Amino acid sequence: MIIRESYLNKIRAYINKPVIKVITGMRRVGKSYFAKQIILELQDSNITDDQILYINKELLEFDDIQDYRDLNKFITEYYKNKTEARYLFIDEVQEIKQWEKAISSFFAEGRYDIYITGSNSNLLSSELSTYISGRYVEVNIYSLGFDEFQLFNKEESSNRNDEFKLYLKYGGFPVIHNFGLNDEVCFQYISSLYNTILVKDVIGRNQIRNIRLFQDIVKFVFNNIGQVYSSNSIRKYLKSQNKNIGVDTIQNYLLHLESSFMIHKVQRYDLKGKKVLELYEKYYLGDLSLKNSMFGYQEQDIAGMLENIVFLKLKRENYNIFIGKLNDLEIDFIAEKSNERIYIQISYLLLSESTIQREYRALEKIKDNYPKYILTMDQLPSTNTNGIIRMNIIDFLLDHY
Repeated sequence: MIIRESYLNKIRAYINKPVIKVITGMRRVGKSYFAKQIILELQDSNITDDQILYINKELLEFDDIQDYRDLNKFITEYYKNKTEARYLFIDEVQEIKQWEKAISSFFAEGRYDIYITGSNSNLLSSELSTYISGRYVEVNIYSLGFDEFQLFNKEESSNRNDEFKLYLKYGGFPVIHNFGLNDEVCFQYISSLYNTILVKDVIGRNQIRNIRLFQDIVKFVFNNIGQVYSSNSIRKYLKSQNKNIGVDTIQNYLLHLESSFMIHKVQRYDLKGKKVLELYEKYYLGDLSLKNSMFGYQEQDIAGMLENIVFLKLKRENYNIFIGKLNDLEIDFIAEKSNERIYIQISYLLLSESTIQREYRALEKIKDNYPKYILTMDQLPSTNTNGIIRMNIIDFLLDHY
């Protein structure tokens, strides 16, 4: 088992502590795998198997657990006559109706160390979640970063650029490494996963009726990675295709996609006015392979793909991310956490003087002393010009923490 150490580091401080551990993320990014790694750590610390209960709602053996009453009965019976500490894991907890009631009750007993996973970002925003409000810590799991991709990849290459091309193409779902990175098999699997997320986590959960129009919106988002647009932009595009839909409906559809972790919205931040702007934003995918399985791998989209990969890298490192606006100039990412901030511009290659000037201009106008990066695929040594670091994207993905 390949250990995803960065996530274990995030959760270790909370093991055996009186908080509910909530593990969230898109389907098949490794939440169950991660939960089992926590169980292995518990077993290594002399916790016995009968102290640990692992309920996976995707397994048929737990199909009878439909609501919080069933959950309460099942767990109570399992731990009957057991007096030692209890470790409770529930995988895909959103499949259990009103799960919060049972979890809150077990937490109140003080004898359970509780871990739950879910594939919906609204897991903790429903009215019922007030039952556990203020008593949980959330760990978000993402698809593999490039460093993890290299660990999982059994078809090892001595050339990291070749491996990076594979990463761009196949993305970061861990299970694809069981298929030998074969186009037909991998993309068939990812296409099936895409349909599962869309049908089960989005369309079914939110009772979307106009499925064809909804899929048109998904395709628009997938085709415009890294582009700034608004819901009204989507409405106008669809209208040009003789398809009518209101802006409110489009916004709801986008929120539903976000809740499944299939897409992530990034708002713009006005550096001069020091405020978040409400109109026009960018969307990035939870994994690039979702787009590649739908449209095929298209190298002409490399700019947006590189932005997407850097975006996910920053998310894994717990940054809050914005698009920077400085007068008429744009900074690809402003990333913040604690008292730290970094600015990032991303360009495929700096081949011309005009491209160089464009990428440097916005960063040069920022007068604070936070780190500023220009990330490219150029095979050149890193440079530092007036505090602006030009760096190879692969170096940034592997070396920045």
